[in-house]
Amino acid sequence: MPPPLADRIALVTGASRGIGHATALALARAGAHVVAIARTVGGLEELDDAIRAIGGAATLVPLDLRDTPGIARLAAALNERYRRLDVLIGNAGILGPLSPLGHVEPKAWDDVLAINVTANWHLIRFMDPLLRQSGAGRAVFVTSGITAHPRAYWGPYAVSKAALEALARTYAAETASTHVRVNLFNPGATRTRMRATAMPGEDPMALKTAEPVAEKIVELCLPDFQETGKLYDYRGD
Repeated sequence: MPPPLADRIALVTGASRGIGHATALALARAGAHVVAIARTVGGLEELDDAIRAIGGAATLVPLDLRDTPGIARLAAALNERYRRLDVLIGNAGILGPLSPLGHVEPKAWDDVLAINVTANWHLIRFMDPLLRQSGAGRAVFVTSGITAHPRAYWGPYAVSKAALEALARTYAAETASTHVRVNLFNPGATRTRMRATAMPGEDPMALKTAEPVAEKIVELCLPDFQETGKLYDYRGD
């Protein structure tokens, strides 16, 4: 039996480390050709080595997601080479400052919204035609449980993830009559660099790793997965 994502093209943002790295590797293990986006070239090269070690293949795209023309060029290149995109994983995100709303600098606010929300909108703008060309286009956007339980000092991050959820649900509604399925995924507490920054006093060994999280994300990307517009919470139970 061929792997479940054989011959499929999967784009992953924030692929150089953490959940993005693990998801890219899991998609490759499932048979997909991975288009890996990140700002860190070294991290992308390490991912490429890991994917090659399991017999997979990847295209590395060093790109800052605030570079909108760069996203447009990538979409054009994917269209020229593959004429479609089968999987889009909107994973890249930044934490931003943890401080009272009145103390957040405008540039810091703008940066969080640019990466966590606006970049995903541009991905939808440019990748939607390619996802529609797939017989089973799948898009998964990584969110956070903080949207349901906002906490003090997490304003920019919480607001950005709430906006991302509205964005994804809107896109799901607009594609409900197509072969595209769009969902949100909340990984819960996971052993990542962002988590360590946000919770410096927490024991990282008490948290689940990114690998089981990635496996759950891959399940939402399978051609026979038909739910859309849903939020999936994973706590590793």
